[in-house]
Parts: sequence; C-alpha cells; structure tokens
Amino acid sequence: MFSKLEGVEERFLEIEKILSDPAIVSDREAYQKYAREHSDLNEVVSVFRKYKQTVQDINDSTELLEDNEPEIKELAKSEIETLSEKKENLEEELKLLLTPRDPYDDKNVIVEIRAGTGGEEAALFASDLFRMYGRYAENRNWKIEILNQHVTGVGGLKEIIVMIHGKGAYSRFKFESGTHRVQRVPTTETQGRIHTSAVTVAVLPEADEVELHVDPSEVKVDVYRSTGPGGQSVNTTDSAVRLTHLPTGMVVTCQDEKSQLKNKNKAMKVLRARLLDNIIAEQNEKRSEERKSQIGSGDRSGRIRTYNFPQGRVTDHRIGLTLYKLEDILQGDIDGIIDELITYYQTQALQNAESLTAE
Repeated sequence: MFSKLEGVEERFLEIEKILSDPAIVSDREAYQKYAREHSDLNEVVSVFRKYKQTVQDINDSTELLEDNEPEIKELAKSEIETLSEKKENLEEELKLLLTPRDPYDDKNVIVEIRAGTGGEEAALFASDLFRMYGRYAENRNWKIEILNQHVTGVGGLKEIIVMIHGKGAYSRFKFESGTHRVQRVPTTETQGRIHTSAVTVAVLPEADEVELHVDPSEVKVDVYRSTGPGGQSVNTTDSAVRLTHLPTGMVVTCQDEKSQLKNKNKAMKVLRARLLDNIIAEQNEKRSEERKSQIGSGDRSGRIRTYNFPQGRVTDHRIGLTLYKLEDILQGDIDGIIDELITYYQTQALQNAESLTAE
C-alpha cells in the first residue's frame, strides 16, 4: 500500500509542475483536466503526509525513551501511545481512500420513480418519494430538472423522471435503486386496513455526449400531441417526443415541455443514461461478486426499504437498519441512511481488497 502511496505523491508533485507550465495554463481544456486530477489526489496525499509525519514523530519520541530523566521518559511513552492511535486511524483512512472508487460518483444523476403494485396508493407514494428526494437535493443546493412525468388524477405520480445536477449527486443517490415498499392506511380505505404498495426507483449516472455517443441514424424519432390526466390536451402542437434506440429496442418518451426540441433533448439525456447504465450492468456481470460489492451495485429489482406508517419506522433491508423517524425521512432527512450504506459498502470493498491482496 505504501509503495502505491509513494507513487500517488510523485504523480501529485508532477501535476503541480504541469499546472505551472504556461503552455498548460493557456490551454483551458488541458488545464481543467490536470486540475481535476490534482484535486482528486489532494486528499490522499494530504492524509499520507500526515501519516508520514506521525511515523516520524513516533520515531523521535522513541529515541527519548533512552533519556536519563524519568519525566521525559514518561512523557515520551504517553506521546507514543497517542501517536500510535493516530497512526492506526490514518492507516484505516488511507485504506479507504485507496479503495477502488466508482468512476461515476461525481456525476449528475437521473432518478426514475415508478408506481408499482398498489394502484393509486402506489402512485401517491411515488409522489411522496419524489418530494423526499427533491427536498434532500434542495438541502444540498442541487438543482432539480423534471425530464418527464405522468400525473394521476388525485395528485399521484404514475412515473416521474428527474435529473439532479450537483457534484457527487450519483454517489449519494445510487443506493436508492430498487423497490421501496410502503405500509399504511390509504385515504380511500374506510375500514382502516393497512395496505402494502410498492414503488420502483432506478438511479442512473448522467452520460454526456462525449462519453457515450449515440448514432442519430440508430434512433427513430416520433412526435405526437401531449396529453395529461383524463386525456385532455396539454397543448395543441405535436411537441411530445418518443425516441426508439433501434439496436436495443429501448424506448424513451418526453412530453414535459411545450417545445419539441426541448423534449427531444431531455429524452436523449435519459436514453444516453440508460444505455450507459446497461454498459455498467454488463461490466458488473463480468466481474466477480466481490467487485460488485465494491461499487454497491446490488440487486436493483429487490426490495431495499420499507416505510411503515403505523409504527413510524423505516427499515433498509440491505443492512438491517431501522429508524423510527419516518416523517423526518420523508422530509428529506435521508443522510443517516445513505451514510450507513456508504460505510457498509466501503467496509465490504476494503475487506475484499484485503482478501485479494492476501491471495
């Protein structure tokens, strides 16, 4: 690990020299590229330097154990104990920083929420989840862009697709993929019986055109008139767009904007993200189960969380976490769950990396 860290620090110093080169400074694209790499390495190098300084301090204190003065020996012994604990903590931190990182973590994210089993109650809960994610994003000063939505007559959502713009958005939302189950008494229930409904959530990293080029000749574009709840006309022009990716048969529709061009651009964002997601899924299939857990891919079709209204609790089934703060969570206070999930998957990744090294 430490030889790797020495290499990281060497690269960090090399990039610092590159960034001071006038030719690079004048080349905006090249400068941004190296500046990003410099920023990515900065945390690792900073912690590694603290680690090296701590080791040096331990060595200096160890020499003082040979001193003739008992007080100095006692002080040195106490200092070594404190520094040794600090050294262990820094070692653990370095291990985590060197754990293979999801290359899509810093990206914007597309979140698709769809009502599943449960009819109108599922659609209402889909609306609750959208509001929860929206408030969470707003608390982080991330921008929310609705790409497409299908609203039901009583204010529920049959489907909504949104893009959340913010650095690191994918790293926080990626663990939300899967089936979210709700247990509560619907407003239409006269007998007070608890119903169980389900909503599916898909989380996709944004794929820009440079990263994933879609050949226009492979996309069939259909336009039609937008419609809303009850079938009434939303507008009187053929602004809604349906894109069909011919090689895969993937279909994306968008009718949220009055402009056909805007709907087409939004639909293309979703199409690229879904195609990238397919590529990621295929790559994960080719890797071992250990590698899958490193990026927290998980089973997207599986039930991941239950929201129980009568008991006011939320349970994440992947890590066995139960919190009795349902109302706070639905108001966007989901950092506690996300942090626990990140810690769990980082620990899994660290254990897998150590086992592979041992082999």
